[in-house]
Amino acid sequence: METIRIGTRESQLALWQAQWVKSRLEEFYPHKKFVLVPMKTKGDKILDVPLAKIGDKGLFTKELEHGLLRDEIDCAVHSCKDLPTTLPEGLEIGAFCEREDPRDVFLGKSEQTLADLPSGSIIGTSSLRRKAQLMNFRGDLVLADIRGNLQTRWRKLEESSMAGIILAAAGVKRMGWEERITEYLPQETMVSAVGQGAIAIEISSRRSDIRDLLSVLNHNDTELAVRAERSLLHSLEGGCQIPIGALGVVEGKEIRLTGLVASLDGQKVIRASGLGEEPVKLGRQVAEELIQQGAQEILEEIRNSTSS
Repeated sequence: METIRIGTRESQLALWQAQWVKSRLEEFYPHKKFVLVPMKTKGDKILDVPLAKIGDKGLFTKELEHGLLRDEIDCAVHSCKDLPTTLPEGLEIGAFCEREDPRDVFLGKSEQTLADLPSGSIIGTSSLRRKAQLMNFRGDLVLADIRGNLQTRWRKLEESSMAGIILAAAGVKRMGWEERITEYLPQETMVSAVGQGAIAIEISSRRSDIRDLLSVLNHNDTELAVRAERSLLHSLEGGCQIPIGALGVVEGKEIRLTGLVASLDGQKVIRASGLGEEPVKLGRQVAEELIQQGAQEILEEIRNSTSS
């Protein structure tokens, strides 16, 4: 029996995602054997430093990509938002699985929403995208860095004076924690991260057999939306050090793409949107609209501040 090796990070959420992929593939290919190959990434090892300060692309993907290039695994399952927009030579995304809810959620200790929290309430998040939009929405909140897997973040919330934490709805739902959600944050308050909620399966470009195998899991609308978002991010040369958000939604034959660039303090927030059929072209167009509104100045200011 042919064995297909599926690479994954070791966190509980990553293992859930990889197990979901494995189970789906087993349904389609009962004559094949699928095994998980867990790996620890650099992002999993460095937990005492905010991601933006580590400043390394591929924090949660590099070890898995090395495994693909060395033929130690046949495919790698990622949270799409962790994948850099430029993949190593010889690698590609073989499938975009159907997207879960792309929104961010607030998990609070009380039933109060973000808007109702007392001034000075402490909110946990290490994401610059979330921080900038939170400061724009409620500049009187205090933001605290919080890293680690979802269980670690929840424990830190319970053991601290924080009023709540911000997480991705998709991860919270996949962990079965929906009852812990105090509030789903609308895109008007918090534009999602590029690729948020989608699972991407990375493969070696020379493995047409694996590409064909994974085609049953590819969700066309998710692929169109996420490719548009990734094109926008690539055009702005953004990463985890830059507060950039984007969300694509397929409407009939077209994709509606909304993009956001914010200053680190949340004082400047630029939004743009567009409609089109070709995802890469649409991403470039919306990125150009953001640049025309002043996004380039914000991005250069951030890059200068983080490199000094």
